[in-house]
Amino acid sequence: MSNVIKTSKFRILVVDDDKDIVQTVKGNLELDGYEVLTALDGHSCLQMARDNRPDLIILDLNLPDIDGIKACEILRREFDFPIIMLTARDGVADKVLGLECGADDYIVKPFNFLELSARIKSILKRLERSVVNDQYDFKNLSINFKSRDIKIGGESVKLTKTEFELLSLFVSYPGEVLSREFIQQQIWRDSQLYQTSRAVDVHVQRLRKKIETEVDKPEYILTVAGVGYQFQDV
Repeated sequence: MSNVIKTSKFRILVVDDDKDIVQTVKGNLELDGYEVLTALDGHSCLQMARDNRPDLIILDLNLPDIDGIKACEILRREFDFPIIMLTARDGVADKVLGLECGADDYIVKPFNFLELSARIKSILKRLERSVVNDQYDFKNLSINFKSRDIKIGGESVKLTKTEFELLSLFVSYPGEVLSREFIQQQIWRDSQLYQTSRAVDVHVQRLRKKIETEVDKPEYILTVAGVGYQFQDV
């Protein structure tokens, strides 16, 4: 399973009424190898989405005609591509509202492009995996992402929703070291219950008990001292 995203095949629509932000994001995304479309208002966003079917949309919450929340709701009724919401507000209510309307992620302005790029790559890796390969097999581990069926040595293993998401995250980044902070952001983005690295360690330990033959000598999920974890893919 490759851990390299072929960005050139992905089309991204950037929607913001700030022309400077649009041009800056567009330029950086094109340097990353994406095909980029742009829109400055909600109506143009909807039309561009319907005409061009992007793989992902970066959508500003505050648009001059259609509110970003409303635009997101309309898009979600018609399409299933990922949506990252841009917002100048940092309130919990705005974040929850954005996610409830169908957005897959959000980022607060002003933002660092490297952070936005990382969010995009994370979403597209999951998208690429779901499109290209519903089945993942490595050593004695077998994962069917469509049915959410996990088998170890041919025997079915029951995982909780969090454990499945955690395993899916690791498999999406084979061979890469994932920090505890990154794992927290991906799995428990808005929960105040999981703001310590200890929570990540506890869930990884529970997952190991279900998929590792020897918990103290893991062959799949390795600990990287002082950093986080790495999914062993060789």
